Amino acid sequence: MYDQTRAQQPADQPRDVTGHRAPGQAPLIPSDARAKIVRRLGRAVNTFPDAPRESLEEAEGAFDDATAQLMDVLAEQRRTLREGWQDQDPETRAAELHQALRQYREITQRLLHL
Repeated sequence: MYDQTRAQQPADQPRDVTGHRAPGQAPLIPSDARAKIVRRLGRAVNTFPDAPRESLEEAEGAFDDATAQLMDVLAEQRRTLREGWQDQDPETRAAELHQALRQYREITQRLLHL
């Protein structure tokens, strides 16, 4: 039988470039949505012996949910960041632009370490 304990423990915080949990960073996908996806994956694994095709369809659905959630979150973060700098006065301080650059870098690094 499949051990769901590991699958049901999504990382509460992403890992930094060294593999350690990054303090202060919230997960990209909200915990309730992550829990739902983990349950679907667990159900897919547990039903595989009796219904392999349905199991794979369930796993594919969980994958689709996860990617859709991630795309929605990233699109919103991109929109918010872009609003913060794109239409700014040309006199916008370098410090404000640098903050936006740091936020882009942080999000991109998080994606590269998923």
